Amino acid sequence: MFQSFTLKIIVALVLTVHSVFVFSAESKLRILKSAVAKNPTLYNKGVAGSAAMTKRVDRDLRNCGWFNLVDTEYSAEYTLSGSVSGRKIKFILRRGGVFALSFAMRFKTGKVVSTSQLAVDHILKKLFKVRKLCVSKIAFCAETKPGRKEIFTCDYDGGRIKRITRNHTLSVEPDWEPGQRRLVYTMYGKSNTDIIEYDLASRRSRRLVHFNGLNSGAAVSPDGKYFAVILSKDGSVDLYVKSMDTRWMRRITKDKAAESSPCWSPSGATLCYVSDRSGSPRLYTASINGKKRRRLATLGVEAVSPDYSAGGIIVYAAKMGGNYAIAVLDATGEKTPRVVLSAAGDWESPSWAPDNRHVVASRKIDGHSSLFVIDTWTGRARRILAGQVPFSMPSW
Repeated sequence: MFQSFTLKIIVALVLTVHSVFVFSAESKLRILKSAVAKNPTLYNKGVAGSAAMTKRVDRDLRNCGWFNLVDTEYSAEYTLSGSVSGRKIKFILRRGGVFALSFAMRFKTGKVVSTSQLAVDHILKKLFKVRKLCVSKIAFCAETKPGRKEIFTCDYDGGRIKRITRNHTLSVEPDWEPGQRRLVYTMYGKSNTDIIEYDLASRRSRRLVHFNGLNSGAAVSPDGKYFAVILSKDGSVDLYVKSMDTRWMRRITKDKAAESSPCWSPSGATLCYVSDRSGSPRLYTASINGKKRRRLATLGVEAVSPDYSAGGIIVYAAKMGGNYAIAVLDATGEKTPRVVLSAAGDWESPSWAPDNRHVVASRKIDGHSSLFVIDTWTGRARRILAGQVPFSMPSW
């Protein structure tokens, strides 16, 4: 789990297309945390005039994780209906039979997926103040050949996979810039690693960092102006903050310990990262001026791969009983850290969804690594990508 100077190469088959991904009947998930919130029930009456839209809306309502869909209208708290007329689609949401919400959208036959995602996102925003969940993307790594990993993206539910890089080397550790228009990632060369920025629209790349030695773990600040990065240019593996567009750079740590996996607080004033200064990987925070460093109280014998939610909650992988589980903590220390999910294998690289409720993480078991979406409120997990190649390092 803890990042080192080299990546372990796992031999795998060539990446298969999404339509042939198969789920294996491995061990069932064991939920350690009972539900703390109950989703409202919803009955989807369908979209009159479009069977394809009816099916897709049903899928997005289930996969968003904010509703429990039921088969009968009388048992539902909410009822959703829709209708297509020309180039418009109209939705009506009722609660207990009483009108609650109505909205219309432009509709094209070839835009079923994107229209459905926008429609469900509109409902989530109105009911729960959740913004842009269904239209969000997940970046991840997949091994295309032995010794090679490339960056891919997919929809929030694992659909519409798209290959981003073709570097024919190890391209790892993707992180989104604000707006989901660009990605940064680590690319391995013959003698060192580089931090690369990729623009999804223009498909152009630029090198952000190219010092001698290790350049890895880039994480972009909430305002998009800076990125945190791990460098070994001065002989030790330390945490730095660098401007995206100028030469300005600040060293945050300076010790014999090895740092890794930085992430930003919602305000951009604090960094959380991993350090082995205590003898084993643990989570620490530091202000971006390098002061006010402190160790966080975490579960397990190791704590790695942290990520901040917009609400200030840190999700991380905690080593417990020989395997890594998904755990969360309140960075203020006001709430006790808790385990969200534990099951056979190792759960790695959790990353928050825009709704501050779900995370995506990889689960490695018996040499295979799949991607899951985990509900941190209930502990339920749903596999979104699986196959004969390993998927790893997701970033929502």
